[in-house]
Amino acid sequence: MSHPLIKYLETLTTLSSSDRTLLISSFSPRTVKEGEVLSPAGKICHTLFFICSGVLKIVMTNDKGIDVTYFFLKEEQFCTILHSFNNEVPAAESIIAACDAEVLAITKTALLELYQQLPWLKGLIDEITQQRLIDKVLLRNSYQGEDSVSRYRLFLQQQGDIALRVPVKDIASYLGITPQSLSRIRKNNR
Repeated sequence: MSHPLIKYLETLTTLSSSDRTLLISSFSPRTVKEGEVLSPAGKICHTLFFICSGVLKIVMTNDKGIDVTYFFLKEEQFCTILHSFNNEVPAAESIIAACDAEVLAITKTALLELYQQLPWLKGLIDEITQQRLIDKVLLRNSYQGEDSVSRYRLFLQQQGDIALRVPVKDIASYLGITPQSLSRIRKNNR
């Protein structure tokens, strides 16, 4: 069976056998359970994750002390708290497993060493990151000005696979509605 990171990268570029070996040895596999915190708010995020299976969420606690889900990330996506990772400052957000997941992890130190050995990798990771940021902004913008029913319908259209895998409370948080309202919307949408 092919390695998930290698399989993904080979859709974007050609890898030599030595590149594959180096990449595989640089990332550590990790199994996480639903609700497990991979990177907590208030700490510097020193790790870049690649999601092999499952869904991670980016969560921030608002000024009322309520955890708000800002983004969901799924298979074949990299995940970190970019500002914290790049600038080595405490993160305002947490990375939490929205369901059981398998990830590959690499520390910033190890990634910088990997960039020395594979100079082309930094440009590729930067390009992937930039495109994912654009995708996230476009996705979030699509919900602007929509009522809760429309936001839920858009969510099902755009991220239906995630809707089947994460708790209703996380979807409600992401859509900016209460779990009770979402339950009512789901009941009326059947």
